[in-house]
Amino acid sequence: MDVKEIKQDPFPGLVEPTDDGAILVTKLDDVINWARSNSLWPLYFGTSCCAIEMMQTGASRHDWSRFGFEVARATPRQADLIIIAGTIVIKMAPVLKRLYDQMPDPKYVIAMGACAISGGPFYYNTYSVVKGADHIIPVDIYIPGCPPRPEALLHGMISLQEKIKHTHNGQQKRA
Repeated sequence: MDVKEIKQDPFPGLVEPTDDGAILVTKLDDVINWARSNSLWPLYFGTSCCAIEMMQTGASRHDWSRFGFEVARATPRQADLIIIAGTIVIKMAPVLKRLYDQMPDPKYVIAMGACAISGGPFYYNTYSVVKGADHIIPVDIYIPGCPPRPEALLHGMISLQEKIKHTHNGQQKRA
């Protein structure tokens, strides 16, 4: 799927014309999920080579701001999405957990790359590497690759948008 072919969904309501003006008819959950999915504020947790690909995704060629991801936050208290890009060592695991706990609800997690998903191809059997971010915090979207291309990250973020649009009252279905 080419990123240029992806179109954003229109506003999920109907505007009914009346004599006095116009009335908006929709479900409130749909409007909230539409707004939430089109204004994700990511917190970057880049520790390895995947972070370079994550930076490339925000650059001018791929430009994730056209999909509503541009407001990068430096504090977890203002972010609703954390993108884990790279190896998570055991000493870094409590820091990642603390950042996740400080994020307001609803919060979402993307694990990007083989190291964030499963410990990585190079460090898998080492004592100091966590065998995946899902051992520390719940992950919503996995993006495989070593490192994954910027198009894969865009696809994962758009998949997260679709997942958010189909939630009920901000409640996530966690495994």
